Amino acid sequence: MKQLILILLFAVSTFSVHAQELNARVSVVANRVGNNVNRSTFQTLQAALNNFLNNRKWTSETYTVQERIGCNFLLNLESTDELNLYKASLTIQCARPVFNSSYLSPLINFKDDNIAFKYQEFQQLEFNDNRVTGNDPALSNLTAVFAYYAYMIIGFDAASFTKNGGDKYFQKAQNIVNNAPDGGLISGWRAFDGIRNRYWLAENVINSRYAAMQDVYYDYYRTAMDKLYQDEKAARASMLEVLMQLDNFVSENPNKMITQFFLQGKASELINLFSKGTPQEKSKAVEVLSRIDISNANRYKDELK
Repeated sequence: MKQLILILLFAVSTFSVHAQELNARVSVVANRVGNNVNRSTFQTLQAALNNFLNNRKWTSETYTVQERIGCNFLLNLESTDELNLYKASLTIQCARPVFNSSYLSPLINFKDDNIAFKYQEFQQLEFNDNRVTGNDPALSNLTAVFAYYAYMIIGFDAASFTKNGGDKYFQKAQNIVNNAPDGGLISGWRAFDGIRNRYWLAENVINSRYAAMQDVYYDYYRTAMDKLYQDEKAARASMLEVLMQLDNFVSENPNKMITQFFLQGKASELINLFSKGTPQEKSKAVEVLSRIDISNANRYKDELK
């Protein structure tokens, strides 16, 4: 009997390990919060957020331990005039393994500066896809934001392996936007909250007018990065084609959030890739990259001479 119980426990634990999609690490920084708040509150919040992301089943898919998506969240808090109400920025980073190598290619590197939420130590973090906003929007906003980025991470990871593979997860993120908390200091969920926010990212990824970006995501990883181990020269040629695809997209759809979101964190990777190319490849890469990634134009020109 004891042996049977152990076998059943092992089976249950194995299923739970295999069930989750994310291997997330959440860090909460509270240096800007006054000393009137017990510092253990932030340790409790950090543990609760790690549990929320890593122990929740976000999809109906089965992930093995090796397939779980590695990601980091840095929540940087500051206090407000209201008790238990915080403003914060959230930095989200996610990397994707390149086939047949130990290298991790940046998939997401984004900072959201518009977070506001209520939290009291030991408060349960609850989220329901069908009822995003609870009785108090400020209490719901924290889990809504983290759930939104969980779906975005899963979506972009899937899109990098399969064409249009992230669509159903982007729709879940869009559902959160449509039903998001509102009021008070809460922002980032509406079109008028700015031009680089959660609303516009979700809008860009599900808008059929911008479907070409789905091809860019897939081709960047599957036809270029994943081919490096096999044929670096061919992978570099494929990457140039991807960049020209992106250049065409930018020309037809200037100043879209999805373009900036895609390029953030990729400059060093692209410089490293093309630094080993021919003078012609370097020249073409600099020409295109300086046009589509203006903030890093000088880096490309200096480091790909």
